[in-house]
Amino acid sequence: MLAETYGFRPVWLAGETGWLPLMEVDSWLTGRRAIGLPFTDDCAPLCSDPGQFRPMFEQALAWGRERGWKSIELRGGRSLLPEAPASVAFYGHQLDLRVGEKQLFENLDGSVRQGVRKAGRDGVTAEISQSERAVRDFYALQCLTRQRHGLPPQPLGFFLNLWRHLLTQEQGMVVLASWRGRPIAGAVFLRLGGRAVFKYGASDYRCQHLRPNNLVMWEGIKWLAGHGGISLDLGKTSLAHEGLRRFKRSLGASERRIEYVKYDLRKQTFAVEEDGVAGWHNAVFRALPLFAARGAGQLLYKHWA
Repeated sequence: MLAETYGFRPVWLAGETGWLPLMEVDSWLTGRRAIGLPFTDDCAPLCSDPGQFRPMFEQALAWGRERGWKSIELRGGRSLLPEAPASVAFYGHQLDLRVGEKQLFENLDGSVRQGVRKAGRDGVTAEISQSERAVRDFYALQCLTRQRHGLPPQPLGFFLNLWRHLLTQEQGMVVLASWRGRPIAGAVFLRLGGRAVFKYGASDYRCQHLRPNNLVMWEGIKWLAGHGGISLDLGKTSLAHEGLRRFKRSLGASERRIEYVKYDLRKQTFAVEEDGVAGWHNAVFRALPLFAARGAGQLLYKHWA
C-alpha cells in the first residue's frame, strides 16, 4: 500500500532469527533515507535477541551507505540497540479485548460511558463498514480534522489504497457515526488475526456536543472484541498531547513508552530530535482553505514520512 501510494521502495532484511522491515524514502525535499516503516506508529524489528539483531542492523547500515541514505529510523525496538538513545519518544496505549464486552464497558471512564449513552439518546447512530463509500465519508471528516489541527490531510489515494488492499481483505473497517443522515465522526481500525490498531479518528467539531467520538470508539472496541479480538493498539501519542493521552487512558487502556532509534549515516552516530508535533506550520495549514490544504497534502505528505 505504501509503495503504491508514495513510491517508497521496500528493503526487507532477514536473518536466521529475525526480520528488519524498512522502506527507502527518496525525497527531493527531505533526502533519501530508510524508515521502518513510514507512517507507522510502532513497528519494532521482529527479533528478540540483541545479539542476533546486530548483524542485521550492520547490514542495513552497509546497504544504506551504498544507497546514499541520510539516516535509518527504527520505529520501536530500542531494546535491541541498548547503547542507542531514543531519537524521539511517545506514549503508547493498548486494550486487552479478551476480558469481554461487559468488562470493557465497565473499564471505560464514567464520562465516556455517559458520552456513549448521550449519543444514543440524541439520535446518533453508528455503522461498521468496509465499503469505499464509508472510506470517502471518513476522508471528508479527516480533512476537516487535519485542518483544525493545522496539518495537511493525507492524499485521498492513500485511503483508497487502504480500502483496496486491506479493508476488502477483511483486515480493517471504518466506524461512522451519523446524525440526521450525515456522518459526523469516524474511525479507521486495521486488524490481522486477533490484533487490531486504531489508526485514524476524525469528526465534525460542530457536533462534539453529541459525543459521537465516544460512540465510535466504543462500537469499534465492541465489534473487535466480539470478532475474536485479542488486543487493540491505540497508536502513538506525543508527550506534549496530554488531552489525547487522557482520552486514550479513559478508554481503559494500559500505557507504555514507544521509543524510536535513528542513526545518522552522515555523522556516523545516533541522533536525538524533537517529534515536530507543533510548530509554525500549524498556523499556515490552519489558515489554508480546505481545497488548498488537500492540494498541499497531495504534494507534500509523502516527504514527511
